[in-house]
Amino acid sequence: MPLRRPILDDRSYEQLRDELVRRIPIYNPEWTDHNPSDPGITLLELFAFLGENLLYRFNQIPESTRLEYLQLLQIPLRPAQPARALVAMSTEVLNGVLVEKGTEVKAGKLVFETQTEVTVQPVSVQAVAKAVRPCPAADEDGESEVFDSFLRVVDALDGLDADEAAVCYENETVPEAGDGLPVDFDTAVDGMLWVAVLAAGDNDPEELREKFVKNAPVLLNLGFVPDPEPPAAADIYPCPGPGNETPAPAVQWQISTGRLADEGKPVYQALTVEGDSTRGLSREGVLRLKLPRESADMGVFALDDPDLGGTGDLPPQLDEETEARLLFWLRGFRLDESRFGKVLYVGVNAAETTQRRTARTEFLGTGTGQPGQEYRLVHRQVLVDTLTLEVEGPDGWEAWAEVDGFHASTESDRHYRLDSEAGRVTFGNGLQGYPPQLGQRIRARTYRYGGGAEGNVPAGAINKLSGLISGVEVSNPLAAHNGADAETVDQALDRIPGELRRRDRTVTRNDFRELSLQTPGVAVGRAECLPLFHPHTRHAEAAGVVSVVVWPKQDAVHPNAPIPDRNMLHSVCTWLDRRRLITTELYVIPPRYRKVAVSVGVKVRGGYGMDAVRHWVELVLRQYLAPLPPFGPSGEGWPLGRRVHGPELQAAALQVAGVEYLEGEGLTVAGWDMEAQRWVNGTVELELDEVPELAEITVLAGPPSDTPGEALGPPPPVRTPVPVPVLREEC
Repeated sequence: MPLRRPILDDRSYEQLRDELVRRIPIYNPEWTDHNPSDPGITLLELFAFLGENLLYRFNQIPESTRLEYLQLLQIPLRPAQPARALVAMSTEVLNGVLVEKGTEVKAGKLVFETQTEVTVQPVSVQAVAKAVRPCPAADEDGESEVFDSFLRVVDALDGLDADEAAVCYENETVPEAGDGLPVDFDTAVDGMLWVAVLAAGDNDPEELREKFVKNAPVLLNLGFVPDPEPPAAADIYPCPGPGNETPAPAVQWQISTGRLADEGKPVYQALTVEGDSTRGLSREGVLRLKLPRESADMGVFALDDPDLGGTGDLPPQLDEETEARLLFWLRGFRLDESRFGKVLYVGVNAAETTQRRTARTEFLGTGTGQPGQEYRLVHRQVLVDTLTLEVEGPDGWEAWAEVDGFHASTESDRHYRLDSEAGRVTFGNGLQGYPPQLGQRIRARTYRYGGGAEGNVPAGAINKLSGLISGVEVSNPLAAHNGADAETVDQALDRIPGELRRRDRTVTRNDFRELSLQTPGVAVGRAECLPLFHPHTRHAEAAGVVSVVVWPKQDAVHPNAPIPDRNMLHSVCTWLDRRRLITTELYVIPPRYRKVAVSVGVKVRGGYGMDAVRHWVELVLRQYLAPLPPFGPSGEGWPLGRRVHGPELQAAALQVAGVEYLEGEGLTVAGWDMEAQRWVNGTVELELDEVPELAEITVLAGPPSDTPGEALGPPPPVRTPVPVPVLREEC
């Protein structure tokens, strides 16, 4: 039989009073004065007031019951997620300034903590790519000076060997503030990332090099941010986790020594990498390089022939003003000869920060020996894996271990359970988990708390450093990301059925889809699971492989074809990785789009305007082909791999009021063929991970166009910014 819900009484004071007054003639016809001044009416109003309060309390019973279900099922609210940001610091202090790990930096009242130690040096950097360009020709108009310069360089090289060929390039500099266009290092002629380290302020480069040797070893923190656009299919790796790690690409770093070997070959010294959270310059993070101890191992190459500058293995040439501040060059390259892709930002004196604060030691209470003891921390929104809890034992303070639940705990296990959102610590019952005994003191040695969507501050908002440190300026070149508010009670109640079914584990297709949508810190608009689909081989029967396709809720750059950025893919990947089976090879990938063009011929019903009908037919078809909910054939976006069939779109167009019928063939569809590089009429077949992108739609009064998409031509190529060279005048 169906479950019956209680019929709640939600009458107000006025309704109760009016109902009581209407019953007076039935039960007491002699009572004719119903005015508020009558004492009997006053008593009725008192009863109505008390009744309203009683009904209010009664109506809270279902809500209270639902909350009790949460407590009974031990499903705590998910805590707030802290935002993350990369900050860059600067100083003009010659000896540098130490900024320790855990130092607070602020964006207004919001506090961020540094996750890495950094000694801020009085330097700045310029990251440069030797981007391949066509060599100048003698007959090009206005290029005579460039061609003459090219000939001088070739002559200075004293000829090329039989296995060598001159390849021209131009310098492309990575934007210093992180707000410009990214530089594509795939076009670099040598595949290297060149970093010019410059003296800041009025510091003398020679004096600064001597200070580096005197204070050796000096660590230089380089911040690195790749282009947030989703990676190419070849750069998509399995989500990290036990048994599923992919080795980070090995990057070799070298420093210019200023020495030239035989035949003028530059000499470089290998550097030691002390830390790398960029995973081989493949994601946002900080790289720590140890500089040499000897002054002979760092310097600038002095050339007898200036025309040789920038040729071969020599560093790129800089303008005169920048060259005067140059300390040395750093260069990085991958040992497997792969490239770094598009790079958005490279900076020095960088540190990763998280929106959080560190709590001091707190005394929670004294044990009672009773089962299920609970204690509260001073602060809520405790970050995962940051609480160190200790209980006083016979031999002093002893650290206890945090567990998700006591189901696997024995009577002697020193375990506790933490509700991060509420800041509540719970101990076992004596059979499952050992409870603190009578008189044993309990303390939280340290923990970190914070988080929330307000931490997603824009670039430049983090501009204050702890007051104990002077002579250092700080700023975030890019916006903070991944901050999310704590889960509400309604959201927790909505996910109870799913939690009971999957128990926070990804096993079925729906588990992957539902948990992807719940990824904290990112706005996932849609997620689809493709079991057995391998994104590299595009094989649909790959054993043990699961691919999850995700879309953002909105994309201002690609409104018709929203694409997730690297940060979203990484966040979903990390979230699902903790919940997958250890035997699952998991990929989180962006959707692929196939461009389609549609032409519709309509007969307008009498009394309707053609412009209005055209607008509504176009709107209906755009929404019908849209990839995000609440649009698509069933309100969940266009299904992955579903063909775009003309008769299906005709049925959607006929739903518009004002369309009497479709003329001629009614509707024609064309899809872009990537191999043939042309538009092909007819049903557009999509691959398993593809959805359509409506590139063109035309609504005509009369027969539709036979060649939809022809006016568009091929999709325009992606434009790469090409710098215009500035020739220096020679005196």
